[in-house]
Amino acid sequence: MDNIIEIKNVSYRYEKQNVLEHVSLGVPKGSFLALVGPNGSGKSTLLKCILGILTPKEGSISLFGTDGKVFKEWNKIGYVSQKANSFNSGFPATVYEVVSLGLVSKMGLFTFFNKSHKKKVLEAIEAVGMSEFTYRNIGELSGGQQQRVFIARALVSDPELLVLDEPTVGVDVSNVQNFYNMLEHLNKHLGITLLLVTHDMGAVSNQVTHIACLNKCLHFHGDKQEFEGLNEDELSQIYGHHVHIVTHDHNHDHCHSHDHAHGGVN
Repeated sequence: MDNIIEIKNVSYRYEKQNVLEHVSLGVPKGSFLALVGPNGSGKSTLLKCILGILTPKEGSISLFGTDGKVFKEWNKIGYVSQKANSFNSGFPATVYEVVSLGLVSKMGLFTFFNKSHKKKVLEAIEAVGMSEFTYRNIGELSGGQQQRVFIARALVSDPELLVLDEPTVGVDVSNVQNFYNMLEHLNKHLGITLLLVTHDMGAVSNQVTHIACLNKCLHFHGDKQEFEGLNEDELSQIYGHHVHIVTHDHNHDHCHSHDHAHGGVN
């Protein structure tokens, strides 16, 4: 399986503090990879390196087979940041209007919307299960519903890769599982490769195909079956103290480490 993202020996430091140390990681086309780890483990920094916001101090990143330093086809990548409480709930726009902004950014501000464009907007809204709210003001929606709308905005330009940074921040706990089920649908039925940054391994482990555990170094990288075979001692290595595994329907709530990690442990 071809890797859409290929990270090789990437290191990054802020002033004198090492945040990433010799990370090597591939994201296969068609996969749903969860990048997990404790706070301060370098997850957001790695994401910024992938998206070209930061430049690694060492190593390389390629996207769709092209070196990230010269990569230009950013329309192939949809990005959904942490919404948290940063969205202005009084913003006077409907779900349809917010999602259509995803096409405006691709086509240009003064492009006339034709029927095919409108169809794409409606399809993106349907893909995230928000059709009944199409003409509702986005400020009236819950945090989880708003986040689905932002995903639809990213989807409307037909990305091959969707990158999500802690997308369930601000989502009601009772709706988190439905949210992850929606992401699984995008992956399995629309064929979109997903890279998800999360600390909530317990909720998402049924949906993902691959898991990478980061704590400055890459401590584990493999498929879901390998991850579920790990024990508490291996898990504790990544945190530096004993961690008890809590399971829900065979889900694991925390990041695990593995002695035979892809990319190695430094």
